[in-house]
Amino acid sequence: MAKKSIDKYEAILDAAAKIIGEVGYHKAQISKIAREANVAEGTIYLYFKNKQDLLLSLFQKRYGEFISNLKVEIAAAKTPLDKLKKLITMHLENSEKDRNFAQVTQIELRQADRDLRQKLSELLKDYFYIIESVIEEGKEQGIFRKDISTKVIRRMIFGTLDETVSSWLLSSRRYSLAKLSDDVFQLFCYGIIKQNNE
Repeated sequence: MAKKSIDKYEAILDAAAKIIGEVGYHKAQISKIAREANVAEGTIYLYFKNKQDLLLSLFQKRYGEFISNLKVEIAAAKTPLDKLKKLITMHLENSEKDRNFAQVTQIELRQADRDLRQKLSELLKDYFYIIESVIEEGKEQGIFRKDISTKVIRRMIFGTLDETVSSWLLSSRRYSLAKLSDDVFQLFCYGIIKQNNE
């Protein structure tokens, strides 16, 4: 894709995140997204089949970038605890940095139809795999408890992060989401670190 085309593609994705975050997926009109991106409405259809394709592409691009960066950081971390801390921190920092996209993923996607939610959940599988890999490594090293299902721990980690971001978005009070990472990390560790008497 030529640089000019890439710039338009990115502008459309940024506009989609902003408009969908503000008015919701169902009320977000392609014409509004085009105006926000400063492109003709027809230009959007050169890149995307329809609004659902636009949302899926937005999710693929933003989550894809997050997953790529997370893999690099996780690979550089030395211990399962370091990896868990990095994962928590990056999840919260990424959401705070891109509030529009966080709004789309946390609030609007829950209101999307079942078919769309299913497609989006497929895109989360890589992230779930990373979380489970960190948990399994911790279990193998005797740091995390082996008597709790990896999938249960993963659901608790993802669910807590998910709820933390949602609460931040819905709060009328402005505060730093990233600064909560240490508290969240300590909470997880208290629950999943192997106790001496076990």
